[in-house]
Amino acid sequence: MKWTKLAKMMLISTMTLSVMAACSNQGNESEGTPSKTSAEEANSNTTPPDPLGKYPETVTVTQVLGYNPPEDPRTPQGITPEQNAYCKDLKDMLNIEVQYKWTVPSSQFEQKFSLAMASADLPDIMELDQKNFEKLKKQDMLADLTQAYNDFASPALKKYMESDGGFAMKTFTSDGKLLAIPGFEDPFLSTQLLWIRKDWLDNLKLQPPKTMDELEQVARAFVQQDPDQNGKNDTYGIAMQKNLFFWGFDLRGFFNGFGAYPSIGDNQSAWIKDDSGKLIPGLIQPEVKTALGKLQSWYKEGILDKEFALKDENKSVEDITAGKVGISYGEWWYPNWPLNLNVDKDPKADWIALQIPGLDGPGKSMVPKIRSNKLVVVNKKMKNPEAAIKMINFYIEMGNKKYMDQNKAEKGYVYNWFNPRIYNPAQIETIYTEVNKALDANQTEITLDDENYKNVADVFKAAKDYLAGNTANASKGVNWGQYFSRAAKDGGWGMTRQIKENQAYVNNEFYGLPTATQVEKGSQLDKLMQETFTKIVMGASLDEFDKFVQSWKSLGGDQITQEVNDWYGQQGAK
Repeated sequence: MKWTKLAKMMLISTMTLSVMAACSNQGNESEGTPSKTSAEEANSNTTPPDPLGKYPETVTVTQVLGYNPPEDPRTPQGITPEQNAYCKDLKDMLNIEVQYKWTVPSSQFEQKFSLAMASADLPDIMELDQKNFEKLKKQDMLADLTQAYNDFASPALKKYMESDGGFAMKTFTSDGKLLAIPGFEDPFLSTQLLWIRKDWLDNLKLQPPKTMDELEQVARAFVQQDPDQNGKNDTYGIAMQKNLFFWGFDLRGFFNGFGAYPSIGDNQSAWIKDDSGKLIPGLIQPEVKTALGKLQSWYKEGILDKEFALKDENKSVEDITAGKVGISYGEWWYPNWPLNLNVDKDPKADWIALQIPGLDGPGKSMVPKIRSNKLVVVNKKMKNPEAAIKMINFYIEMGNKKYMDQNKAEKGYVYNWFNPRIYNPAQIETIYTEVNKALDANQTEITLDDENYKNVADVFKAAKDYLAGNTANASKGVNWGQYFSRAAKDGGWGMTRQIKENQAYVNNEFYGLPTATQVEKGSQLDKLMQETFTKIVMGASLDEFDKFVQSWKSLGGDQITQEVNDWYGQQGAK
């Protein structure tokens, strides 16, 4: 899995821009409500409610979907989200049927969902970021999930929610009402690394870059010296897309290498402490201007793709897959997608993970103090709010060993098309630890027996197959992607763990809910930033940055800074 896209990918993906997944109802569109809801049954007898109890009559819930292609290439060709095998199991096990109100490609989701909010045409179950959560909370459109959670949350879900001492749950409780089930994870999942093709380095007799100057030399060579040795001038230096700060294929790590910390992704500004202990917006600091100047020179020289301003994340993925670019900033999950696609296309491709280059040596990536930008909420009008809790229970349940032979991509199970799903907050660390323990002991199978079994066993099998060169069950790229993202000691999570242990990171200090002015002015300021920075990269005067700073401050930035520091004085500094 991954966030953004795994958060999407887990997000990808990705920080991922959060998207709703769902399953389609092939029957009528009326809301199915049992003669007695599960909540009513819980109150009408002394038997404890079953977290996975089947409704006596079908309960139909509506959702919306913004989606990317299935992450696992073994998924049957042509499958649609309506055919996701998770949906059939959900109907069979719980008698819950999910119906789309609409579906769009993930790149169009944010705009489409904004229109839905504006018209109050919302589904029953939604996955929100914090900005949209705050908007719907103020409009009193969110259901109180307190009783539904207390009555129906499975032991595994409660274990996850209580793993941080209940902090995330309290954050999204208002006036004693639980308004969201937060998906939170290890903050270091957001650590950006530098992914680079070692085979290209070897072809050009270059060493992995540790400084920005060395990175520039390598990137220039990747443009000018035919790194893939195909005799064509068809490569460029560093993957980049039109959104400079996004859930993937963006340049957060590049800016971090200059000691600049403008964003934590998805156009969300980052906040760092100044010498006086106050929080300041990283977006408007002088180091950002320096980094933009370097991007401008790289763009002029051709190190960056001349058409980056026209490319979204999917186009960046196409270039990586096709072998047009050999360097990309990104998180731990990149081998799982899309680097695995390049490995399958080009057997010589050898991607490695590095700590980001800095000015005088390896740099420090930005890491949030809390990673929770996926909130499962329920429309206040929904008749069966507990269905959302039971659907989360269902997804967690499907990770148990007994479903291992059933729950496979080749059988039509597409986990990143199903929501709501809440993960073990320490899932990747659990996988890394358990798989390496089994590999080091030369075990033939995983002995773990809980809801983490499937995730651990899948990676263990992929690791064993990759290390043995066995492609009978999956391609080299698929096996390598699972292994190198999650289990390899020098891979995605392995390198991230080293960064954590070496304290080679800078924290984003603001982790509260969006302030009033952020909600009101955030989109306008994001647009101003994106337009200004893009113009500068493409050749506009660097003085435009100074104008941007003044505009940002006067259009709401100064007020946001005050609000953020008010929050910090009350909560963050404690």
